Amino acid sequence: MFDTKWISENAGEFDAGLARRGAEPLAEQIIALDDKRRAHIQKLQDAQSRRNAASKEIGKAMAAGDKDLAEKLKSEVGELKTFIQSGSDMQRQLDDDLKELLSAIPNIPLAETPDGADEADNVEVRQHGSQPDLGFAAKQHFELGEDLAMMDFETAAGMSGARFVILTGKLARLERAIGQFMLDLQTEQNGYTEVNPPLLVRDQAVYGTGQLPKFADDLFATTDGRWLIPTAEVPMTNMARESIVDEDDLPRRLTALTPCFRSEAGSAGRDTRGIIRQHQFWKVEMVSLTTPETSRAELDRMTNCAEDVLKKLGLHYRVMALCTGDMGFGAQLTYDVEVWLPGQEAFREISSCSVCGDFQARRMNARYRPSEGKGTRYIHTLNGSGLAVGRTLVAVMENYQNADGSITVPEVLQPYMGGITKIKG
Repeated sequence: MFDTKWISENAGEFDAGLARRGAEPLAEQIIALDDKRRAHIQKLQDAQSRRNAASKEIGKAMAAGDKDLAEKLKSEVGELKTFIQSGSDMQRQLDDDLKELLSAIPNIPLAETPDGADEADNVEVRQHGSQPDLGFAAKQHFELGEDLAMMDFETAAGMSGARFVILTGKLARLERAIGQFMLDLQTEQNGYTEVNPPLLVRDQAVYGTGQLPKFADDLFATTDGRWLIPTAEVPMTNMARESIVDEDDLPRRLTALTPCFRSEAGSAGRDTRGIIRQHQFWKVEMVSLTTPETSRAELDRMTNCAEDVLKKLGLHYRVMALCTGDMGFGAQLTYDVEVWLPGQEAFREISSCSVCGDFQARRMNARYRPSEGKGTRYIHTLNGSGLAVGRTLVAVMENYQNADGSITVPEVLQPYMGGITKIKG
């Protein structure tokens, strides 16, 4: 969501930002609609003022015995009342039209965000570690899981359809261990406060973080008008909705381990085997609420917190700056962390960390009170995965697989596994 005053004063910059996103210029249309709305509001205010004045004049005319003037004023008041009633409906329509237009516009990228059309134009920022030399032909995670008889896609599909899995035994415990390890790391070492949020939210919550109205098809809806969360970013960011916090209370760093639900509407034919792309999965999410002056540095901090997980697991990864054509709707700048998967012989995304500026805060009316000066300002929001649990399970399985099909448990996960050092059939 954008400030129409800012658009009016920076029309060229706004349209240039949209052009980098591959979008058509909209400043002129927005300014014209906002001017029309403001002019109509002024007419309404003038009519209300005149109605109030005429109502008082009626009393004076009646007291003076001037019935003709009184009747004329009554007629005027009636006409004004009719105009105000119809004009109020028109104002609501103009407000809705402007909101609908603004709600469909993606965030403007930062200057440092690379330009590009799709993921082929993303830019590598750094790599950590090196590809492991397993000494044998690596299997993919679903081959390992099925051979261990601990990963069942067929039974899951029978009860739920495609893109679901049943994990059993030590593999189910390994997934749970990964989630708990990551949550403990972010809370105990990286300064995040643990949250256990609702998994069902209303329209205004997913509107606030930018999933509605444009991406409704990516979500699962309930029959009573709620949405299953696609990520804990939604409820955690909305904790600041319609609130004003003191600057001294910022930054706020929140994290949660929750199930996430996505329809994967645009992913037909992609990652149909395995658990890379599921309708239901676990994820540790990180959210930060900051001042405008500190949000960019917070993105680097958040990305480092995501990287911490992979470093402690001893996994090879790279960090990519997403280009304007591949970046999410609400982001200004995004770093994807991609882990190496020997079975696929490829890097795959395991975390995405974004700074959104005040884009979400404006949609939620989330503000802070500066420690110096008057008034309030919109907070800046950030979100990132710390990490996607299922994809981390995939990475552990493929990087720690052994020639006999067993999986070595990384040392940092062994305390969460009751001391188990290897998973085997």
